[in-house]
Formats: sequence, structure tokens, C-alpha cells
Amino acid sequence: MPTASKTFLDFGQATIHRNLSTAALIETALRRGEGTLAASGALNVDTGDRTGRSPRDKFLEDTAGVHGEIEWGSVNQSISPEHFAAVEELALDHLGRKKDLFRFDGYAGADPEYRLKVSVVTEEAWHCLFAKTLFINAPAAALEGFEPDWVVVNACNLRLADHDRFGLNSPVAVLQSLEQRKVVIVGTRYAGEIKKSIFYAMNFDLPNLGVFPMHCSANVDREDPGNVALFFGLSGTGKTTLSADPNRPLIGDDEHGWSDKGIFNIEGGCYAKCIRLSQQGEPQIYDAIRFGSVLENVVLDPVTRKPDYDSDAKTENTRVTYPVSYIPGAVIPSIGDHPRNVIFLAADAFGVLPPVSRLTREQAMYYFINGYTSKLGGTEAGVTEPQPSFSPCFGGPFLPRPPMVYADWLARRLDERGASVWLLNTGWTGGPYGTGHRFPLEYTRAFVTAILDGSLSSADFQPDEVFGLPLPRKVPGVPADVLKPRQTWPNSNAYDAKARHLAALFRDNDAKYEMAAAVRAAGPGG
Repeated sequence: MPTASKTFLDFGQATIHRNLSTAALIETALRRGEGTLAASGALNVDTGDRTGRSPRDKFLEDTAGVHGEIEWGSVNQSISPEHFAAVEELALDHLGRKKDLFRFDGYAGADPEYRLKVSVVTEEAWHCLFAKTLFINAPAAALEGFEPDWVVVNACNLRLADHDRFGLNSPVAVLQSLEQRKVVIVGTRYAGEIKKSIFYAMNFDLPNLGVFPMHCSANVDREDPGNVALFFGLSGTGKTTLSADPNRPLIGDDEHGWSDKGIFNIEGGCYAKCIRLSQQGEPQIYDAIRFGSVLENVVLDPVTRKPDYDSDAKTENTRVTYPVSYIPGAVIPSIGDHPRNVIFLAADAFGVLPPVSRLTREQAMYYFINGYTSKLGGTEAGVTEPQPSFSPCFGGPFLPRPPMVYADWLARRLDERGASVWLLNTGWTGGPYGTGHRFPLEYTRAFVTAILDGSLSSADFQPDEVFGLPLPRKVPGVPADVLKPRQTWPNSNAYDAKARHLAALFRDNDAKYEMAAAVRAAGPGG
């Protein structure tokens, strides 16, 4: 595997503080005024005007070596090698004029057979702490002569006033080169861009190594190591919340690979949403927020320094980063068996998608390819309230290759391993956003429990009238009327109209893809 250019790590006269300890990075960030300590000991930072990812500002270098393998479009926007080099030069010049820079060296990929060596260079100490928390730390012996496969440089405080001449959309830029194995981040302090750029790299590299890369969380039964579960879904759909289960050790909360041997976590940490977080509702996440964790855009009480997790004064997309080891009993190294259950999570803002349904193979392919959910407020720049969205493979923003490449990998793994696939609506019920309400977490957890203990597999199912999805007639701990979405609406005619509208949106979206007739027929009204 080729490595990133060594010259990319030359930053002029700047002093590079390499692989500092967690304590040293926190002390440095506090001294430099980059954040404050919360009462729990977590470092709390403000990311400025960008409080979520900036997909309109993400660009991929268009070279002959990769051009034919990329799904070019609104997700994978192209930038010429000349413009990439020009922005890179500006970023390196900006960083080279700093007195101090910070570098993290480590891994992406818990399975040594498939891992990448990653170096992250930042101008702010807390971004280096973020990388240290989110990626897998290398042992001291491995840092001798460390040559990264990928390099990320973050010039977060450089804004490109003349961005038009580079073909960019704003003064912010997140540029990636799959051939040079480089990432250049300019003008945004939102740390999620660091994390997702490496996931994007893995989504390109892993299929060539015989691994299915997945935007999902994973956990395993404490007593049965063969009972592994995957939770697919975009930000805010519940991947982190539902996989943090005291009875099921966590493997990882966001990014995994599925090889011939089983699954492995790509990361070494978790990146959880904090909005409306409570110790009662999500105790494992709540208790993980301590010294070594990084809070983003959380409001602190000025006197007690206690976080106000209910406040969205800065953004709905408040976040916390912590090592996976902060979750009691987490699987370390983060490797597991082949999954027994695969759960697709969709936060349906229309309030019409069934709460839980067991999918046939064809339905699994259909709903994976379409990847329906609702973008939740704050997860992307400009998104302030839920918006219905189709994101192929429940990870469209992070897929360089055509979606059918990843869908074919899912089909291959399901055929090989016979895992059961489920669709779980973690969104609205009783009406759409603004009228209805989100499913109570206790109901969602009851669905997951029934799936993972095997009891739901033997339930009596009936088809949904609009979507044709098999609905269980009874689930322990959930009122029967919740199981049929039409019965939760005060006006059944309004439900029918909204359900038909969503079904039509599915059909408009599935027309983008070439899929087998049986798979297309598995969609709404098929």
C-alpha cells in the first residue's frame, strides 16, 4: 500500500509537538484558550460558525488514476490537481508560520491485517486530542520511523477569501486526494471533518482488500460472542445510543469493516450527540464524559461548569468524543464475529414509516440502496430542522465509489452468513415533525431487545398497507397500537396521504439505480 508524501509533513520553522499525552494536550488547549474544563473534567470547545460537516465544501482531487472509480456528483465534487496543489500550498504556508503545531500518529482499523497508518497535523491542540481520542493509538515502539499511509492537515483558522479562483463554494474547504493520500482542511473548526475524511479513505481502500466498509455501530452479547449486531444509520438516528447497552459490550459506534473473518472497528473512539443527553436515558454515554473527553458546542453553566445538554443555543448538533475504552466492558481490540442481526435505522420525519419490520433479502437490498432517513438539525451546515433525505447505503456523504459497489457487498455478506435484517424507525409517530412526536427511547430499546434475543424472529407478522413491510402484531413492552403507524394518527386520511407521498419519494429515488427487478419490486407498492 502506498504511503503519503513525506514532504507533506514539512512545516517550515514551526515546532511540531508529536504524540503528546492526553493530559499535555488538555493543558495546552486550556493555556491557549481553545476551551474550558467542564465540571466532569471534559474539555469543552466551541467550533465557531461551522457546527456540523460542510458537504458543499468537500472536494476530491480528480486524477486519471481514480477518475473511473468515483461516483462524481454533488457528494464527490471534483477539484483539479492544480487547484488542489494551490490550496495545499496556502495551507502549508499558513501552518508553517505558526509557532507550534501538533501531530498525532496512529491507526484506522482495529484488525492489523487491514489497518491504515494515519498522521494528523493541527494548529490547535484540541484537534490533536480529538484525533488521539477517535483513532487507534499506536504503541510507543511502533512510532519509531512511523510512515503514514494517510496524512490529514487541519488549517482550521485559514479562510480562503478568494475561494472562487480555486473553484470552491466558500472560504471553507475540505480537500482529499486518493492518489496522494492527503487531506487538507481549511477554514472549519468542526472536528468531525478529520474523522470522516479517514472513513472516506477506508471506503475507497477496503473493497480492494476484500472488506465491506460500513457506516454502522456494533455490539455483542456478553454471554454469546456469536451474537453480534450491526446498526446502520446516519447521524442522529441512534447508532451510538442503541449500541451503548450495558448488557452488550460495545465494539464500535460508527464505522466498521466486514471481512471474511468477521467485523472490526475502524476507530478507537466514539463521537456521540449530546443534545438532551441524560444519565437516566443513556448512562454509558453520560458517564463517559470525563477527563480525556472532548465536548463540542455544549453550553456550560458559568458558575458550576455543568453542561446543559438540553440547550441548543449553539447548535442541535452538540457532540462528545471519548475513547471506546470509556464504555464499561467495551471489546478491546474492537473485533467481533460475523453479525447475526443487521438493523437499519431511519429517523422518519413524515411519521409514517413502520416502527419495526423484518426485511426479506430483496427488501434489505432495496432499503439499503435507498438509505432513507431525515437529516437532523445541525448535523450539516444549513440544516436547522429535520429534512427527509435519501443517503445510499446509510452513508452517502462518505462513499467515493458508486453506491451499488457497497450494496453488492451487503448482498454478498448476507448470502454468505444468513444474517437477519430489520428496519427500525427511530423518528416520528402520531404525525409528522411538528405535529407528532419521536418514538420514546424505551419503545425503541424494546424493539432492539426483541430482535437481539431472537423473540421477534418468531413473531406473527402482517404486511403494512403502503410499504408492504412485515409488521409484528405484538412486541413485549410496546403498546399494540404503536406497531401500526396509521392507528397513531388522529386523522387516518392525513396519514394515507403522507404515506403515499413518502412511497412516491422512494420510487423517484430508486429510479437513480440499476437494480434487479425483484429488488425494485420489494419497494413501496411493489
